Amino acid sequence: MCRHLLTQSQVDVMTSAHSEEVKTIDRDELSAKLGRGDAFRLVMSLNEWAYRAKHIPGSEHFNTPEELLSSLRPDEEIVVYCTSPDCHASVAMYWALLDAGYTNVRRYAGGLTDWESAGLPLEGDWA
Repeated sequence: MCRHLLTQSQVDVMTSAHSEEVKTIDRDELSAKLGRGDAFRLVMSLNEWAYRAKHIPGSEHFNTPEELLSSLRPDEEIVVYCTSPDCHASVAMYWALLDAGYTNVRRYAGGLTDWESAGLPLEGDWA
């Protein structure tokens, strides 16, 4: 189940208000960026409980939209992710960031499911 900071109705309104495609990053490119130590912010879009259970190493988590927006700079490269392509928490966060003036945002649609199925490392209490 996908748990995030926004209600499902907020997610529906936010995603239906945009006609453009969500810019994405795939697992191989994300893994390479992490391996090289590229400067970017990797943000897990799920709730704190899910973050503590397991997340991609180097990920950050924010408890509120205000905390998110005050912690990230609009010019930073940001990658957001959640559980899987069917989880829309990262889509909602993607659009919220773009609506707030962030210009370099992408979604890792595969999320934790894709990352874990490839045998890549995870951190957290259940990793």
